[in-house]
Amino acid sequence: MHRSRLTSILIDCAASDYERGIEFWRSAFGREAIPDDDRYATLKGPFGGDGGLLVGLQRVPREQRATHLDIETDDVGAEVSRLEKLGARVKARVGKHVVMTSPTDHAFCIVPVFRPDFPAGATEWGDDE
Repeated sequence: MHRSRLTSILIDCAASDYERGIEFWRSAFGREAIPDDDRYATLKGPFGGDGGLLVGLQRVPREQRATHLDIETDDVGAEVSRLEKLGARVKARVGKHVVMTSPTDHAFCIVPVFRPDFPAGATEWGDDE
């Protein structure tokens, strides 16, 4: 048994547009932008309260600009296996994160638990799912 939930929407901005992206999305949502480091910033507070979505920005090379989802889980390996059975594919492993693509070729990430409100809003999966 493991649990997972949609935890974040990441807006991947080209390095040259990163500060402009932070300012735009901060203003669009009326939220303070909290820098996590020089590559990531998070708009303050989950959207929807405990277990709600985080919206973050990530500095990436220009050719990697996109928007992607993060799925947070207490068992990365089990969640990757579950999603592979549904047709997703592993694209890359980056530290403890696994970048996957859906059957429709949309990228998303599987990440270990990082939010203190986990497992609020998570789904519990059995070993056969």
